[in-house]
Amino acid sequence: MENERLKIFDEDREQIGVATREEVHRIGYWHEVFHCWFISNEMGIDYIYLQLRSETKKEYPNLLDITVAGHLLENETVQGGVREIEEEVGIDISFQELEPLGVMEYCLIKDNFIDKELANVFLYRCDSSFDDFTLQEEEVAGIVKVELIILWSFGVVKETQLI
Repeated sequence: MENERLKIFDEDREQIGVATREEVHRIGYWHEVFHCWFISNEMGIDYIYLQLRSETKKEYPNLLDITVAGHLLENETVQGGVREIEEEVGIDISFQELEPLGVMEYCLIKDNFIDKELANVFLYRCDSSFDDFTLQEEEVAGIVKVELIILWSFGVVKETQLI
């Protein structure tokens, strides 16, 4: 995984080359990722699904995260990022079923880890039950469904269900 090759970008989002995942996070290159948020509405209540990251993950172990997220490899387009959905949570959907939300810049610096992401963010309106998820155990330890309440464009979480 550390030897995966990723496209790297400058501050203007222009591609400047390719680097390994290890180099990307050690040097702090901007790189592309794919994010997909699953949401549902059940009996008039909005929910968002979060993944519980595996305890064996090098980055952010045992933390709640985006429903599905992953690095885009050097030869992948944004549309190719849809593979992450089936890999991580076992749901087979097409890129056309996703609603694009834009590209979000994200930067975190902690010790010798620099994460500068150009996150291609998508929304998936889900009608799946927990039984429909098949988790990639080395990546995802569980799925949490939480009620989503929107207040002035900020999400507030209450009541959780864990599988």
